[in-house]
Amino acid sequence: MTGTKTIAADHGDGQFNAYHAEPQGQPGAAIIVIQEIFGINAGIRRKCDTLAEAGYLAVAPDLFHKIAPGIELDPDVPDEMQQALDLMGQFDQDGGIRDIEATIKAIRDEHGADFKVGVVGYCLGGRLAFMTAARTDVDASVGYYGVGIDGLLGEKHAIAKPVLLHIPEEDHFVDKDAQKRMHEGLDDHPKVTLYDYPGEDHGFAAEFGQRRSEESARLADERTMAFFAEHLR
Repeated sequence: MTGTKTIAADHGDGQFNAYHAEPQGQPGAAIIVIQEIFGINAGIRRKCDTLAEAGYLAVAPDLFHKIAPGIELDPDVPDEMQQALDLMGQFDQDGGIRDIEATIKAIRDEHGADFKVGVVGYCLGGRLAFMTAARTDVDASVGYYGVGIDGLLGEKHAIAKPVLLHIPEEDHFVDKDAQKRMHEGLDDHPKVTLYDYPGEDHGFAAEFGQRRSEESARLADERTMAFFAEHLR
């Protein structure tokens, strides 16, 4: 079952919508799907639906609700890509983490304080997944092609729960030097696992469109599902 629910923002700061996909039976855990810069579009909804088919409650909060509520953009349309980049520049990332934390709270309020919650994010969402791991009590975090994580390494000491990062080696938003710094800073972290994808570019695991690279997308998603099966069950 899919639909939209409303979540109360942190500190009484209004509310925002979130796409929900629920499994057939009782969910064993929840996974928050953190959007790219394109809003809660068909690709993000499909990510949620796939997780629900695997038995998880999947929730995608509209993190752009303060600047462009309900927006859906297509990265294959140049004007919409530019609009998405502009929104990225306006987005309050700290506020986004507060919205993710509010989503975690809403899930646990409904399902119990011990109910396990993971996050998986893409692009901007990959960065936010790393920040969520460092700043909240989320149980497991996965980031696909997160941008600027090498600039967040000062927060790695706060990561107490498992983190998985997927790194395409030809990411035109994350150059080789940034990837090197990520490995140097995180390879010895006991809670963090990094996987590299030779020849792949940013967005290779998108559900739809020109960016998707089928073989690597399948491999990364298999690793993600195994990771969540281990840490959220």
